[in-house]
Amino acid sequence: MITAGEFYFFMERSKTIFGNKISERIYRKALREKAKNIRKFGDDSNRNYPIHIQKNEQLGALLGVSDIRIDHTPGETFDMEKGLIVSSIRMGYGHYRISMAMASAASSMGYTPYWLDFNSFPETTATGLINAQNERYSMGSRMSGNPIFDRLVWETVDYDALRALSCNALDQKNAELMVPIYRNIPKYIPVIGTHAWPAQAAVHAGMQYVVNAIPDSWPMAAHLSEGSLHTVQCHNSYMGYRILSGMNGNKVCHPMSADSLVYTGHYVDHELVRNIETDCEARTRRRRDGEPMRFLLTIGGAGAQKEIFLAVIRHLLPSIREKKAALYVNVGDYKNVWDDLTRELPDMKAFTTTHFDDWQHTVEFADKAMEMSVTGIHGFYHGDILEAVYCTNLLMHSTDVLITKPGELAYYPVPKLFIRRVGRHEMWGAVHSAEIGDGTLECRDIPHTIQMLDLFLQDEELLAGMCRNIVTNKCIGTYDGAYKAVKLAMGLKEGISDKG
Repeated sequence: MITAGEFYFFMERSKTIFGNKISERIYRKALREKAKNIRKFGDDSNRNYPIHIQKNEQLGALLGVSDIRIDHTPGETFDMEKGLIVSSIRMGYGHYRISMAMASAASSMGYTPYWLDFNSFPETTATGLINAQNERYSMGSRMSGNPIFDRLVWETVDYDALRALSCNALDQKNAELMVPIYRNIPKYIPVIGTHAWPAQAAVHAGMQYVVNAIPDSWPMAAHLSEGSLHTVQCHNSYMGYRILSGMNGNKVCHPMSADSLVYTGHYVDHELVRNIETDCEARTRRRRDGEPMRFLLTIGGAGAQKEIFLAVIRHLLPSIREKKAALYVNVGDYKNVWDDLTRELPDMKAFTTTHFDDWQHTVEFADKAMEMSVTGIHGFYHGDILEAVYCTNLLMHSTDVLITKPGELAYYPVPKLFIRRVGRHEMWGAVHSAEIGDGTLECRDIPHTIQMLDLFLQDEELLAGMCRNIVTNKCIGTYDGAYKAVKLAMGLKEGISDKG
């Protein structure tokens, strides 16, 4: 077993980041931050956590993925030839969604994906730290509905503060507290981190082949994990990260090396990419045949934006009544949001069918919806986080328009109506989607959201144009990012240097 002292070679990454020296003041702050977190969440650096592998109950059958857990009981053994670890945390839903795309792509390519969820180890220091951060993120996201808080606090923090190299220096120290989770995992299995923290922890722990899948278009130092191979979904992100744009104030940064950063395209599940032409043809056919236009309204992982949900449903109710529109509402694992919606809009109950906490029923409905007629409102809630997230993926096949904030879903191959962002960095997802023609501009308020709803209902060409663009984007590899990230991760192990 590697001792805590022997980790130091891998862990001291808070003084220099891609050749950019961090000030002594920031380094001391990082040390204090780590010490504070040890006092709050403990220090398990000398713990020897036993690893147990078991089939993932929710997604094993769909994605061929197994869980890595801490348990003394015997389980599966690692596939040392074709095994690939997808390592993530809950911070909203987006990072889990990227993980699902990576696992799906890996499975389709003949590899064996393992799901390493840092939130699933309650006895570890790492999970305590991550859960506390997720709670702060969720609270800030919900408070961002207040325009004063949003302008003066939230958008400054998640746009400027997280952009700075100093933020990465602090995160690197905190990531040292997450190393024990990797202790008994073979060091030569490739890892794709879908959040910077598990990627950083993997590097600190001596994992040999680490890919850091960066989620956002807006370049932020918070997403860096030096020592890993970084992937990005957009060309403009590539340029911003390559020069570490704005990450040290007005100073010109020492750039990332060419072999540490790769543009891959969007991280999308194999099941969705494979069916793009079929799904888009079904959308245009339904529109042409006068079937109800299907909208999918999906809540973010922080549970924010309920007032926009209310406005959208209220406006669509007459069209739903006249069978000009149908609505899927996925509240994720936030049952309270559904309760609030039905209490404040009692008229929706007459048109509503609920699909609550019955995963097999949800899977069957999503499959049948691709062929059958859909009317009314269909509400979805799942207490299990993975079911809550993947429910949207299943419903995307049979929906016509996805209504979402411009987070990770901005990169998915489905026509999109973007409602107000939760965090300023997300606005670039909507900009990118509008530029490639598979989504609208961000509707920053309710009147503009309603305007766009009416355009979709009235203008047949709007939906048809987005569908054509999605098919074109597929042809040029825009949605192949998950496949390419998996290829890169396995290529590191196999000594393949081609990043094309």
